[in-house]
Amino acid sequence: MKPLQSDSVIPLYHQLKERLKQSIDSGDWKPGDQIPSEHQLMNNYNVSRNTAKKAIEELVQDGLLYRIQGKGTFVAKPKLMQQSLMGLYSFSKGFKEKGMVPNDIVIDIREVKPTPEIMEELQVTGDEQVIEMKRLRCVDDDPYILESSFFPKRVVPNIEPLKRVGETSLYDLLEEEFNVIVNRAIEAFEPVLIRPDESEFLKTEAGKPALLLERTAFDTSGKPVEFCRSIVRGDRCRFYTELT
Repeated sequence: MKPLQSDSVIPLYHQLKERLKQSIDSGDWKPGDQIPSEHQLMNNYNVSRNTAKKAIEELVQDGLLYRIQGKGTFVAKPKLMQQSLMGLYSFSKGFKEKGMVPNDIVIDIREVKPTPEIMEELQVTGDEQVIEMKRLRCVDDDPYILESSFFPKRVVPNIEPLKRVGETSLYDLLEEEFNVIVNRAIEAFEPVLIRPDESEFLKTEAGKPALLLERTAFDTSGKPVEFCRSIVRGDRCRFYTELT
């Protein structure tokens, strides 16, 4: 095992982090494999406990490793989704193009009284009811997004077609069933921690990092037709954009 360079300008913890990352990237360590303990890394690389601990912590923060209390540190699954933010996108279509099997589980569809935020985003009054559709978005039976979409009743006067969302994409369904064409959206991102009630659906621990996505979609006339709140597992998804 090649020793770390103690006389290098690169900190030892970063050198160790890169060595561990190489073991993951090369496939020597596979998802679910337990990595050497801090004590073993100290002996293998002749480093302090603080150095070993910091290297592991950064890889956990990067989503490459995860800890199980009382058991050790393990290699995380690779991120399911790497989504570009350049224009409108469809999760389900993107996964199908990669040969994966997306599956939407509709949890609930009902009429609800809009909150002030939903009233503002959908341009409805407090006297109007909106349609809420809550669904769990999975890939190869692995849940990765818990999503709630809200629609004005003028857009979705009949909830029955929404039950087919698992069979076709939402925006395709809006066009086919309600003659609503989505041609632009405004989307905001915010880091959050997964709540206990959300963790049950997403099959992960409460307190894990996630992204809160809030999207308002508009039709060709510029009217808002959907307001969507999504909790996206941070360990399974990655978004990127291109700057020019």
